[in-house]
Amino acid sequence: MELPRTEKFIIWFDQISNDDVALVGGKNASLGEMYTHLTSKSIRVPNGFVVTAHAYRAFIEETGLKLFIEQELAGLNTEDIKMLQQKGKTIREKFIEKEFPAALTSQIKEAYRNLSNAYRMENADVAVRSSATAEDLPGASFAGEHETFLDIVGEERVLVAVRAAMASLFTDRAISYRVDKGFNHFDIALSVGVQKMVRSDKACSGVMFTLDTETGFRGIVEINSSWGLGEMIVQGKVTPDEFIVFKSTLAQGFPAIIKKSLGEKSIKMIYQTGKKSPLPTAQAGVKEVAVSPSDRIQFTLSDEEILTLARWGVVIEEHYSTRAGHLMPMDMEWAKDGISGELFIVQARPETVQSEKTGYEIKEYKLTGKGDVVGEGISVGAKIAKGKARIILSADKLSDFEDGEILVTRITDPDWEPIMKKASAIITERGGRTSHAAIVSRELGIPAVIGVSGVLSKIKTGDMLTIDCSTGGAGIIYHGALPWEEKTYNLKEIPETKTNLCLNVGSPDGAFMHSFLPNHGVGLAREEFIIASQIRIHPMALLNFETLKDKKIKKTIETLTAGFPDKKEFYIEKLAEGIAQIAAAFYPKQVIVRFSDFKTNEYRALLGGIYFEPEEENPMLGWRGASRYAHPNFVDAFLLECEAVKRVREKWGLSNLQTMIPFCRTPEEGKKVLETMERGGLKQGENGLRVYVMCEIPTNVLRADEFLDIFDGFSIGSNDLAQLTLGLDRDSSIIAGISNENDPSVRALVRDAIRACKRRGKYIGFCGQASSDYKDFLRFLIKEGIEAVSLNPDSIIPMTFEVAEEEKNQLR
Repeated sequence: MELPRTEKFIIWFDQISNDDVALVGGKNASLGEMYTHLTSKSIRVPNGFVVTAHAYRAFIEETGLKLFIEQELAGLNTEDIKMLQQKGKTIREKFIEKEFPAALTSQIKEAYRNLSNAYRMENADVAVRSSATAEDLPGASFAGEHETFLDIVGEERVLVAVRAAMASLFTDRAISYRVDKGFNHFDIALSVGVQKMVRSDKACSGVMFTLDTETGFRGIVEINSSWGLGEMIVQGKVTPDEFIVFKSTLAQGFPAIIKKSLGEKSIKMIYQTGKKSPLPTAQAGVKEVAVSPSDRIQFTLSDEEILTLARWGVVIEEHYSTRAGHLMPMDMEWAKDGISGELFIVQARPETVQSEKTGYEIKEYKLTGKGDVVGEGISVGAKIAKGKARIILSADKLSDFEDGEILVTRITDPDWEPIMKKASAIITERGGRTSHAAIVSRELGIPAVIGVSGVLSKIKTGDMLTIDCSTGGAGIIYHGALPWEEKTYNLKEIPETKTNLCLNVGSPDGAFMHSFLPNHGVGLAREEFIIASQIRIHPMALLNFETLKDKKIKKTIETLTAGFPDKKEFYIEKLAEGIAQIAAAFYPKQVIVRFSDFKTNEYRALLGGIYFEPEEENPMLGWRGASRYAHPNFVDAFLLECEAVKRVREKWGLSNLQTMIPFCRTPEEGKKVLETMERGGLKQGENGLRVYVMCEIPTNVLRADEFLDIFDGFSIGSNDLAQLTLGLDRDSSIIAGISNENDPSVRALVRDAIRACKRRGKYIGFCGQASSDYKDFLRFLIKEGIEAVSLNPDSIIPMTFEVAEEEKNQLR
């Protein structure tokens, strides 16, 4: 007689769905769900079978393991790290000593033979994956709590690996995690998936999320990739390549890869050849080897492969969301087979950290003190924390860790989780944003700075540190205990305004985080931050790279442009990526990008800049803004900027991006800029392209109608307008106290500019600092009927209340 499904020892993937978590665990249920429903949509999932939770329970009952575990865990204190380690080790060893019941042994062997036959192999190489019946529940990811064994070949090794996987239900971190989450140890069983290996040891593999893992921004697919087997990324031993694909324009057919970051990928994990130990461990069957210098500077995936994975990610998210009845962001593992060249999804689960946030409350952290910078790295968690450093380099020192300390180490692994939950913050020397340390820090809600090169030589145990992950950019480590402020806002309480309140955005890294603020788009996106921090090289030095005579500069440029044989393409791509991140974060709202407005002294500070920039007595009033764009000494560099904007709008589909010209002294100069832009493929009015001009020189107001004859509107910049109206050098501290943007003469010009645009039916916005600093100036703008005001991220919420109040006053 056929046994009921719930009493079977073995079930195949095509017999499983997400309804079977109690029988096969979260990961295996998800594999079955995809294999059954999504392979028909061209998503490749390797086949396999599951040793069920029923088999696990039968095993521990029949062998007396259950009673042994109960006795061993009686009186356990998970805060006592040494006790936890000793008891976990004892239980795991007992699992390995026990043999499976004969019926279970026979069925596992038969299933393995059938899987091998299906792939036309005598003994298939398989991954043996643990899958607990409480895994991937909302608020409890169990990520990395249990073991996976790779490249397992042969019936006997499969049997031992399945038993070892079951034993991993009692790893130290799994025991501790269950206690923290309130799970009874016997309410959870462990099923084991036996899945055909993808030969990514000969290619690459990685992880994929259908949201931004740091901010929870839902508009992207984030892909991490490294050479070889995927364990290196999760373990944080490599900094992987990172790719970001924008969902909205991907759905419209655009190849919307809006960011590609090259990881160092210095080592990889491959199959271990030769004699293998009969007892699997997490590292048995595999080994770590160095990656060749040429492969380190190559991207692991082609653009088409990136887009294929992103499309699969969207399909998987849509499938799981439909099934759940609400949006279900996903966390996936993928692998590329180096023999067949095919991509596969090898695991998928709901994302359990960012997707649980409601988004109704925003908590802002702002550092108010200053200190010496120790280092910078990948920022995890938008918080600030302080504490004494505790350097720990091996698991046998975990018991030294004390509550509230900052954990400083090379990398972490799941065995470290019992102390990670006690830390005020975490710092690692290696790893990426999807490494174990990053994943656990997010789940625990503590800030972390990941991949800080050389940090272990700069910190010693006992040092007082402050780490700042609040800016949306890099995470920064400071010496000393620095003060900070915290503010909490309920977005349900933010009033609506008639005036469009936009944001000023400089750093692409903060764009996704700032998109959650109440806003009507971006009134000013600055190119300068992207060029200075992410490119760092003068554009003319790239265009004239071959003729540069400074060997030291050439060598540095070669290092910075690794992966880009074409130096010009490096500048275009990196500038386009930075702009695209901002445009994507606020899509489909208008985002206005201002072309570069470096002064000559700032351009000289870029790598190679001294060879292409003059020295000026007063750069503030010199060769800047529009005067550069058609100039023979800079026009080729400006055309690179045009190409970057064109790529964002036309190749990646972000047509919400509009352009703005800074520091345009005369309408005649403006016409030359528009002609140059058209040469660069940006024709005003084509594909909805608008070209605004900064209103920041008195002549812009005095000749407003002539400027508005050629441009689509003004955005007023009060900083330069004030200095040029009052004859002040805004860089001079000596005369800084004489006046500011609130001066009546400045207000008069602002008023006239607003009225000119309104009379002509043209866009009129304000993007200067004054509206973020002075409530009375902001109210003045509202009284004059400004269309849009662009504010700094840290002032938009309080200033929204000011605008709403002033708009009410105007109605009285």
